[in-house]
Amino acid sequence: MDPKAILAIDRPHPRLMKLYLVRAVFSGPALLVALPILWFRYHTMRYRFDEEGISMSWGILFRREVKLTYARIQDIHLVSGVLQRWLGLADLHIQTASGSATAEMTLEGLLEFEAVRDFLYSRMRGARDSAKHGPAAAADETLALLREIVRELRGAREALERGRA
Repeated sequence: MDPKAILAIDRPHPRLMKLYLVRAVFSGPALLVALPILWFRYHTMRYRFDEEGISMSWGILFRREVKLTYARIQDIHLVSGVLQRWLGLADLHIQTASGSATAEMTLEGLLEFEAVRDFLYSRMRGARDSAKHGPAAAADETLALLREIVRELRGAREALERGRA
């Protein structure tokens, strides 16, 4: 899948509302409480993928927003239960090194879950590679430049000394 298409994802797929409806029905008498909560969650859920990371927000009364940079991502788990597989959906549980046992962010209602997972893996590896090799590569480049300057200065000094003699 094209990275631009993944960056354009901003809402869960409408099948997620069907999943929420089935879950609410299975909750039995709690249907009257569960259905409005899940309905509001679905209608307020927003995702944003950009060059630096992911953000997710949801909620009306208690608004919650989670932002993760690609460099902070430690692991990604793909979870798909029976009902989710039936609807073609999956959840991506994104974990960081925060120390909690639960996922820092759960992206729900994705049809393109494998493509999004691969996209996130490539971005988190890219962030780590630039973090690992960025300063080290810059230091190596600086050292090589300084050595070249020293060689040129020695050559200039030797040329001046030959000119005096």
